[in-house]
Amino acid sequence: MSPVTERHLQYFANTWTEETPVDQVRFILLDSETTGLDPRKDRLITIGAVSVINGEILLEDSYEAMLKVQYNTSAVTVHGITQEETQSGLDEPEALQQFLDYLKDGVIVGHHIGHDVETFNAGYERHWGFRMSNLSLDTMALALVLEADGAFAGYENFHNFSLDALCDRFGVIPHDRHTAPGDAFMTAQVFLRLLRLAAKVGRNKLGQLLEQPPPVSE
Repeated sequence: MSPVTERHLQYFANTWTEETPVDQVRFILLDSETTGLDPRKDRLITIGAVSVINGEILLEDSYEAMLKVQYNTSAVTVHGITQEETQSGLDEPEALQQFLDYLKDGVIVGHHIGHDVETFNAGYERHWGFRMSNLSLDTMALALVLEADGAFAGYENFHNFSLDALCDRFGVIPHDRHTAPGDAFMTAQVFLRLLRLAAKVGRNKLGQLLEQPPPVSE
């Protein structure tokens, strides 16, 4: 077992369970920009993360990094970061190790977070042969769970749960959209609103936030 793997696993010696109250959990709102949509082949370009604990965004508990990339792809049209701009950034192993030490056993949160998690896991597997042990929570899935609970009953004709639609509904002003730190902070603000709705319908434990939404009826 590599020292990086061992250090990562040590963070889970005493960690959250499904019964842990939501207000005791350290959530890490994560976003990343990548060279494409294939986690196995594409690479991380930027990482942005900020924590939410007890209903507050802790800006002092955040992480940002730019990674060196070897080539430009069509994704440049989305994030606007060129290969040349990244040459002052970190090598991938260094950034991945730094992020692990920031993340610790935090619960990873993001909108459609699966792609980000798989891209990180591909990097950890590539360099050290392990996948992150952290729980992850998709804000899209949480919004759908809350809709099934009736938590959006006061929101007229609200059936769009994209990140932009949730920002619009909750009055979150997009800032630095399509940058990793900007999207992480924006998603953190949406997540706070979702946590308040979850509390109103009795979802006060971590396991209740991690439930999957009901299947969409045909």
